Amino acid sequence: MLDQRRLPGEVIYHSYADYRDVAKAIKDMVIRGAPAIGVAAAMGVALGVERSKAKTLEELRVEFATICDTLGRTRPTAVDLFWAIDRFKRRFAELALAAADQGAAGLAGIRTSLVEEAQKLHQERRDADVRIGRFGAELMPKSGRVMTQCNAGALATGGIGTALGVIRMAVEGGYRIEVLVPETRPYLQGARLTAWELHQDHIPLTLITDNMVGHFLKTGGVGAVVVGADRIASNGDTANKIGTYGIAVLARENKVPFYVAAPISTLDLSIASGDQIPIEERSQEEVTHLAGVRISPDVRAAHPAFDVTPARFIDAIITERGVARAPFETSLAALAGARDEG
Repeated sequence: MLDQRRLPGEVIYHSYADYRDVAKAIKDMVIRGAPAIGVAAAMGVALGVERSKAKTLEELRVEFATICDTLGRTRPTAVDLFWAIDRFKRRFAELALAAADQGAAGLAGIRTSLVEEAQKLHQERRDADVRIGRFGAELMPKSGRVMTQCNAGALATGGIGTALGVIRMAVEGGYRIEVLVPETRPYLQGARLTAWELHQDHIPLTLITDNMVGHFLKTGGVGAVVVGADRIASNGDTANKIGTYGIAVLARENKVPFYVAAPISTLDLSIASGDQIPIEERSQEEVTHLAGVRISPDVRAAHPAFDVTPARFIDAIITERGVARAPFETSLAALAGARDEG
């Protein structure tokens, strides 16, 4: 994993040989971004099973449950985490049924198959990002400014990104876009990560502080806002990094279209609205400290890591299967039930 906590100052990669270390890396935000968390969870499950010392199928079954539970307790808001774990639970059940009478050979087959499943999931993520980018690029202005929030790029997905994938595909198609990047306090994913990705790709950007968002939406010639998502309810309410809700409200006030770009795996059609999305509360120290240095007196601080943007502020949700518009209950359900295009 590329350690996202150390960017942009240091480019450091970590290798993991234990699923518990993968879980800690997810929780500590070495890797972050809903789709990337899903990929990491898949890799963690596969790694745990591959390195398991289980001698029998029943022993492996018990250990597999522990592996899934450990990874599932890392980040509560990002639904891709649970989507990946549920996918591996189904795959494990299929493999276990087939391996029931095969002894050691059956266990070896399960280990190999789950590693292949993790690699397959990662490739699917890459392919889906490209399709999201193509659909979303058509909604971007041919020239001018586009605003995003947090980091929904390659670092967050394992592909080219969702929101940044849209921007990348638009630029590749000849659009002349400058990106306005809010810093995204308190963890600074915009300033540290999105600005780094865009700079690496030579895409023009301007970094702004979070409290400049309203000013630029009113006066800065912004043609669109495009953000990622960590969970999308069946009615279109969307959880994303804290600050997104405010941008959506200000975008509507200033008649700037607001788009969400996310894979089908980020949909949670089991919940009716954003009121049912759990919001992760992270450490107070991430607010009171900056790069390990205290920036406030010793006071209580709040850090909800996400907020929920009501569907009424969202013009469209861009997925790898197409673009959903209101009423989202109907359009999202149709996309979720559709098959991926080739």
